[in-house]
Amino acid sequence: MRCYWSKEAITGETYAMKNKITLESMNFPEPVISVAVEPKTKEDQEKMGIALGRLAQEDPSFRLRTDEESGQTIISGMGELHLDVLVDRMRREFNVEANMGKPQVAYRETIKKQVEQESKFVRQSGGRGQYGHVYLRIEPLVPDEDSDETYEFVNEIVGGAIPREFIPAVDKGCKEQMEAGVIAGYPLVNVKISLYDGSFHDVDSSEVAFKVAGSMALKEGAQKADPVILEPIMSIEVVTPEEYMGDIVGDLSRRRGVIHGMEDGPSGKVVSGEVPLAEMFGYATDIRSASQGRATFTMEPLKYSEVPSNVAEAIINKND
Repeated sequence: MRCYWSKEAITGETYAMKNKITLESMNFPEPVISVAVEPKTKEDQEKMGIALGRLAQEDPSFRLRTDEESGQTIISGMGELHLDVLVDRMRREFNVEANMGKPQVAYRETIKKQVEQESKFVRQSGGRGQYGHVYLRIEPLVPDEDSDETYEFVNEIVGGAIPREFIPAVDKGCKEQMEAGVIAGYPLVNVKISLYDGSFHDVDSSEVAFKVAGSMALKEGAQKADPVILEPIMSIEVVTPEEYMGDIVGDLSRRRGVIHGMEDGPSGKVVSGEVPLAEMFGYATDIRSASQGRATFTMEPLKYSEVPSNVAEAIINKND
């Protein structure tokens, strides 16, 4: 069999013979860290957009977006090193010089209990008004290991309480509020929403009114459903000479880390555990200082966990 390389080939594409084959779909991890990047010169502006687009095609775990408020380009990835490598590739492969901002942790929000919420959006200002009225059941959604879906919308309307053409608008309003969050401005995840009742006006009801009603109901209801902030937790493995192991373990514990094991390895002691990403900025420099450059570490995303109450309070105050 002879293979040919194509410049148009991108990550995730499958090349095969004429006979069709079915392959299992791939699930790529969600980014856990974001940073703003800005071109150093006007000349770099256009080239940076092209470079980031190419890099995003090649790397499904890398995301980019434009912040609507600041207009900044935000890149997201799996860790500090991941983003450093991408910015370095922009410089080497695309001749683009860029400045990086301070890394930001990709927090999430979720809820812990079920609630029911009514919301009515009514506006009368002469002529045709606006009317949308919904009842939502909002509850935690248990994630499916085989799916990366974190939101489910169920239409339980019977008897025409809300006309069918307005149901997608309620769904859209809920999705938009999911992106905005309800306590600290971070995306809301793992939520199931059931639309089970409501009412409409023959003249004043519209898609806009029902979208606003859905968004209002989710925001008000989720705030009553024990909302919490989730943070990315990283799996970490440190290889260090034995004489530095005490300092390494103590440092990880101060970073809210949990040690799972310590064992002998071919290059020294191996310390494994998990630690919040928020506590690991600058760790590469710190571990070199603590071990005179002799310890190494690897780190990768493991899960999302609820942040402690004192940390949550600090995050919320920072975003007020």
